[in-house]
Amino acid sequence: MFGPPPQAVNAADPQVGAAYDPAMNTPPSPRLWDLSPPVGPGSPVFPGDTAYTQEWVARIGPGCPVNVSTIGLSPHTGAHADAPLHYDDAGAAIGAVPLEPFLGRCRVVHAIGVPLVQPAHLAHAMAGLPPRVLVRTYERFPFDRFDEALPAFAPETLERLADAGVQLVGIDSASVDPASSKTLDAHQVLRRRGLRVLENLCLDAVPEGDYELIALPLRLSHACASPVRAILRELR
Repeated sequence: MFGPPPQAVNAADPQVGAAYDPAMNTPPSPRLWDLSPPVGPGSPVFPGDTAYTQEWVARIGPGCPVNVSTIGLSPHTGAHADAPLHYDDAGAAIGAVPLEPFLGRCRVVHAIGVPLVQPAHLAHAMAGLPPRVLVRTYERFPFDRFDEALPAFAPETLERLADAGVQLVGIDSASVDPASSKTLDAHQVLRRRGLRVLENLCLDAVPEGDYELIALPLRLSHACASPVRAILRELR
């Protein structure tokens, strides 16, 4: 049965909330899991997409009290949310997408090692699904390379999740479709069923279970996607 994972007690773990201090008479803070891979020079992007760049416009020195940088990147860099505009010319830009699907109870399900996530891979976790489902497919997230054989969703899996009332799906690969796909069948299910999506999440340290998801996109008024700082918070 799915529910919150066992609470951690190791306060030395950087992903664990502060330990309970009886003298302070305060409960421990909820544990957090950071799902966002680091973004910087060398961050993998889809072949042909824009690589991360950064320049310094100003540096601290005589007559200048601050450092100021400018960055360039694809909005699909790192953990990100696709907008309907990404796969539909008439779709909404990411800044116009409602935020509710990106915030709230979610379930993490493991389908590690499968190239295409089929309904059978999620069958053990379908009872009582919350509105958000994140699927871990990698044993180890590829931080330093683009995976040409990236795991993806079978379109019928997304249909099944939508039928169950899911509003947002997420995956730890760079796309819900195979990298070689030219028809983007899974993305078209997202479009047709009104599903929101998160891609490139690092779920290596996250056990199966239910959590609170917080992964808000930026209010980019004309963009086809947005980076997110995606976190999970343990349920209380």
